Amino acid sequence: MTLIQAVFALLAILTLGAGLLTVLSRHLFHAVLYLILSLLGVAGLFVLLEAEFLAGVQVLIYIGAISILIIFAVMLTRGMARNPGPPLNNQSLAAAVIAGLFFVLLAPVIAGFPWPQTTQGVPADTIEALGRSLVDPNQFALPFELASVMILAALIGAIFIAREKR
Repeated sequence: MTLIQAVFALLAILTLGAGLLTVLSRHLFHAVLYLILSLLGVAGLFVLLEAEFLAGVQVLIYIGAISILIIFAVMLTRGMARNPGPPLNNQSLAAAVIAGLFFVLLAPVIAGFPWPQTTQGVPADTIEALGRSLVDPNQFALPFELASVMILAALIGAIFIAREKR
């Protein structure tokens, strides 16, 4: 086993384990923290795939923005951060059995699939090409600018709504 395979296995176990803990956690706040750990594992997998831009976007948007927004929502909701959720219900056993059967049916299909042994490398100028396409007037410059104007309008609206009446 090479170092990259070991790192991949570690990141895969981290991502799947944290995802499982996200679903099974009774505390909502702990579930959000496990979700952040799972998303961090996905970002690590992107780095292994030499997609550094996607890894950065994963960290900035999903971990840095979405997860923090969920944490704020949990913290500002009275009692949700402290009280554990309901215990497992009577459907949990049936769901576990169905998931296990699904895994047993899919495992031979995945194991028997002819996976390619080698892949083509990522071009070195991928991020540069993406940056150029975002500012090129013939490609994505207009949608990019429209999105920035819409975000600015949303920020102004949020400030207007949140501002105290005098």
